[in-house]
Amino acid sequence: MPVIKSAKKKARQAIKHEERNKAVRTRVKTYMKKILVLSKTDVEAAKKLLPEAYSVIDTACKKHLLHRNNADRKKSLMARQVAGGKTAGAVAAEKTASKKAPEKAAK
Repeated sequence: MPVIKSAKKKARQAIKHEERNKAVRTRVKTYMKKILVLSKTDVEAAKKLLPEAYSVIDTACKKHLLHRNNADRKKSLMARQVAGGKTAGAVAAEKTASKKAPEKAAK
């Protein structure tokens, strides 16, 4: 427990900030799940929901809850899913396969 008055105030503020931030983080996760599920079942509904999901992610980024690159990566993943592109796992597998150096011929 904090002893100093300013530390006590900071602890109170941290609790309030945590509650506010939790709501935004939850919305980001909810929209991510909605888009990823809809992209497999109802692509048109997913396309309509995509701009709203982008807005939620941008808001989280603006409030410094997500790093800019992380937000961009989430938006890219959703766009690929809706467009019928490759899944995140398939893209990761391709990257690791391309990083492996080809074996040299024996002399």
